Amino acid sequence: MMKETKIKEKYLWLAVIVVYLTILSTLFMGQPFANQLRDQNVQAVFFLLGMFLVGVAVLLHGLIRKPSGIEYAVLIGIIGVYVMFFFRLGAPERSHLIEYSVLAILLHKAIRRRPKLEGGIWKPALLAWLAGVLLGSLDEGIQYFLPERVFDTEDIIFNSMAITMAIIATMILNWLSKRFRKNRAD
Repeated sequence: MMKETKIKEKYLWLAVIVVYLTILSTLFMGQPFANQLRDQNVQAVFFLLGMFLVGVAVLLHGLIRKPSGIEYAVLIGIIGVYVMFFFRLGAPERSHLIEYSVLAILLHKAIRRRPKLEGGIWKPALLAWLAGVLLGSLDEGIQYFLPERVFDTEDIIFNSMAITMAIIATMILNWLSKRFRKNRAD
């Protein structure tokens, strides 16, 4: 069991690294290619593809772990909040929301896998939040030195909000899962 946990933890940290490097790679994307992605039709295709992939991930997670009805209801509510939030944002903010939400969830899962980490639910959440905010700030700090990019403190705040939303949603779903798993056993 301990070896399986270590393997899962390694894969989670590898996923964190891949997601973060992907986020950073967008900093060096050429301007002509970036301009192509500003087209509304192209944005719509990428948005729909992204939402489809999130839906597939949620379904796969559900098939692996058989959530209860209340967990599904809360998950649908959380997705609804994210979707409504999406409609109020421009394309760059949408990508920040998706990128840093995924990064925060992976950080939280990887940190929770640490065998000697104690402190209940709050310590892993706080560590994941701090790591996510630091990585988001580093991402924005790098932009200060790039000629075609702009350092923007509002982006740091927005990244932090996305990280906070993702970790809180994860904590709620984890809490519900434990609560209903315990009730099923009784």
